[in-house]
Amino acid sequence: MDFSQLGKNALNADMFIDGRWHSCTHPRIEVDNPANESLLGTIGEGDETIADAALAAATRAQRDWGRRPAIERGRLVARLAAEVAGHSEQLAHIICLEQGKPLAQAQGEVEATHNFLDYASHWARRIEGEIVASDNPREEIQIRSLPVGVVVALTAWNYPAALAARKLGPALVAGNTVVLLSHEITPFSGLFIAALAERVGFPPGVINVVTGRGAQLGRALVEDPRSDLISMTGSTRAGREIFRSAADELKILRLELGGKAPFIVMEDADIDKAVAAAVTARYTNCGQICTCNERMYLHESIADEFSEKFVAASRRLSIGDPLSNPDLGPKVSRVEVDKIDQLVGSSVEAGAQVLLQGGPLNEGDYARGYWYAPTVIETRQNTSPLISQEVFGPVAVIQRVTDFEQALTFANDSSYGLSAYVFTRDMQRLMRLPQELKFAELYINRSNGEQVQGYHSGWRHSGIGGEDGKHGFSAYLKKQTSYLNWAD
Repeated sequence: MDFSQLGKNALNADMFIDGRWHSCTHPRIEVDNPANESLLGTIGEGDETIADAALAAATRAQRDWGRRPAIERGRLVARLAAEVAGHSEQLAHIICLEQGKPLAQAQGEVEATHNFLDYASHWARRIEGEIVASDNPREEIQIRSLPVGVVVALTAWNYPAALAARKLGPALVAGNTVVLLSHEITPFSGLFIAALAERVGFPPGVINVVTGRGAQLGRALVEDPRSDLISMTGSTRAGREIFRSAADELKILRLELGGKAPFIVMEDADIDKAVAAAVTARYTNCGQICTCNERMYLHESIADEFSEKFVAASRRLSIGDPLSNPDLGPKVSRVEVDKIDQLVGSSVEAGAQVLLQGGPLNEGDYARGYWYAPTVIETRQNTSPLISQEVFGPVAVIQRVTDFEQALTFANDSSYGLSAYVFTRDMQRLMRLPQELKFAELYINRSNGEQVQGYHSGWRHSGIGGEDGKHGFSAYLKKQTSYLNWAD
């Protein structure tokens, strides 16, 4: 991937460290296009040496960066947001090629990338401390908000640009420096943002983008004593590994992990609105979103109507080359296709009923690439693999419930606690949700899509900490308390 059009000849350069482009000649990781399996390019497989160089650069730069007035830091982040907007077509094209996201959805991700950075830039004048009354004469207690230090940002492959911006924006405005590990399946979005940051003129070492595998490079970054905060978006399995790796140094962790969102539809819901929301929440980005509609609980009195309309809408979805802007693009890898197909197979063997037979596509226009057609399954068992395990693909699962109580019970019977959906007009039910539905993010009578001023977090196996809004920004600051005594 050549970023020379941005004014820097980064051809064959796959690490941005200390304000310079570096090449790792061996070993290399191949990056393919999930729509046709063609080779997009290769990246360096960074190791402990790369981790050391990036963390050293970030550590050197942090002191001066943290001392800059916050408004100056904010202005640079705002300029980076403007560069993203100015190069939106190029970045959307990269996302389509490396991740397989349909063009309109890739453009939406670029817009989100801009919004995360732009929103964070406005926090420069909102970093606040406190003065608290002391028990002692001629003394006051000052509580300051200070940068944490060096942030290691680990991003997932499903939103490679937006997730990078979600972490970079608040971390930088707060006065931290960042080492971003751009996921090996989708590395070019992160490197493109590095090229834009170079155009903006961030001081060397403030933003560092490296490539490699999480098992080696990621572990080295997490375990190194110089990394002060680890912000990671990814699977629960990866989150557990990071938790263990960070334990010895007692690192600050912000982990946004997997989800298994229930989608509850009661008998009084607007069925057409609920179906439309369910389709969007299940199939956007080929179902590869942690907040996706993963299991639908339908009141038995409307289950037939809802299922019929949902299956019909699923059947109408177009599948094809992401650049032609279909409804669904490919899955990101062959491993992901095989995983969800095994989940479907094991659920059908356990007695689930197939309402829409989709499955892997591998002939004609789909002979190459990682394709999976929309599939709809109905189960009577809340222990079905499709109910209990994260699908992360275009497979919808339906289960009937007798009443609201059963829907809540089934929804809460999960180790995950990220997002949940509820469609009902009953105000008593709605008022019960915050206390009785054990998920951190609730979508009520609407589809998914969090906003930058909200707070995106998970409970239980869906993670610790969170992103966005004032609470997400404050996570990149630490508190220092001074007892200032001016007595003789």
